[in-house]
Amino acid sequence: MNSALITHRSALVLFAHGARDPEWAEPFRAIAARVAAERKDLTVQLAFLELQAPSLTDAIAELAAAGHGTIHIAPLFMAQGGHLKKDVPILLAEIGRRQPALAITLLPAIGDVPGLRDAIAGWLAAAVPGPSA
Repeated sequence: MNSALITHRSALVLFAHGARDPEWAEPFRAIAARVAAERKDLTVQLAFLELQAPSLTDAIAELAAAGHGTIHIAPLFMAQGGHLKKDVPILLAEIGRRQPALAITLLPAIGDVPGLRDAIAGWLAAAVPGPSA
């Protein structure tokens, strides 16, 4: 593949909390694989805040080293808690100091996306059987 094409491709980092149990990340790996299959123009990477690798800093450094200049971060968190309000801005500021040429976009937490909330609510409403007729 032409390396000039790689330098213009965008990357998407799916950013999750992390857990001690490695199986905890399986749903996120499945989401990453699905996005990568649907968006061949994106490089999709999974990163974690803690307890699992790679870290957000390491994932972005790897993408930048591969020539990606535009990186979108999708926090796989249900809400804007302390991690997204405090920890992530500190991480992104540090990454920006180390890699000032990168264009980094932080997408909303998945729980802040109305369509995703609607999908979850719809699934929950359908998951519990209704009264028998």
